[in-house]
Amino acid sequence: MSRIGKKPVPIPSGVTVTLEDGSVTVKGPKGQLEAALVDLVNVSVEGDEVVVKPVNDSKPARSAWGMTRTIIANMIQGVTEGFTKKLEIVGVGYRAALQGRDIKLNLGYSHDVIYKVPEGIEVQIPKPTEIVISGIDKQKVGQVAAEIREWRKPEPYKGKGIRYADEYIFRKEGKKK
Repeated sequence: MSRIGKKPVPIPSGVTVTLEDGSVTVKGPKGQLEAALVDLVNVSVEGDEVVVKPVNDSKPARSAWGMTRTIIANMIQGVTEGFTKKLEIVGVGYRAALQGRDIKLNLGYSHDVIYKVPEGIEVQIPKPTEIVISGIDKQKVGQVAAEIREWRKPEPYKGKGIRYADEYIFRKEGKKK
């Protein structure tokens, strides 16, 4: 039994949830999100809550139950508050700058890396060594952060690279004479 799926998702004021033929649409002050629903769960709006229930007691239905509830909860949080990921750049000469909607990264390569920011994502660079990614879609925000981090993952010896702000890098000692 899903513990998270049992909890109904509260709908805050100013947010509307619409269910229509296999999809859920959430509108709020920051925008609108839409997601497709699987046939293994029943989703209903009861008062100011969204209730998700499995169709039957099969393993796939129980698996989709909690995930569907979490997706809907993330959509509601996204259109009300939004999501933010912070990246830190560590390394001598490593820095980032905005060029219009693109991010220009100097990461120790022979060339600059230009990352094109997708639609629906806001990027701010308060310091040359800090990137703040925000948007209403949690999956998109996480995907953009992961793609930027992929250019230079943090290494364990000096800690150089692009890391999440809350990430701990396990440090190694290195060679001994």
